[in-house]
Amino acid sequence: MVVTLEVILAVTSLLLIVFVLLHKGKGGGLSDMFGGGFTSQHGGSSVVEKNLDRITIVLAVIWLASIIALGITYKP
Repeated sequence: MVVTLEVILAVTSLLLIVFVLLHKGKGGGLSDMFGGGFTSQHGGSSVVEKNLDRITIVLAVIWLASIIALGITYKP
């Protein structure tokens, strides 16, 4: 159980780093490298940005739940 939670925590941590870096920042960031800068010039948020937000939120919830579960299982 603990090993599974640690693997989930590691995978979601890496994915969160990637997805947060893909978000559009004030200067564009890494999302410009993958074509995000072109769609953001036309105003409004695109479907891709909304889906990126949703995926990031789901990953953050899974990450938080795995931390809480690890804390409960490590309890002496």
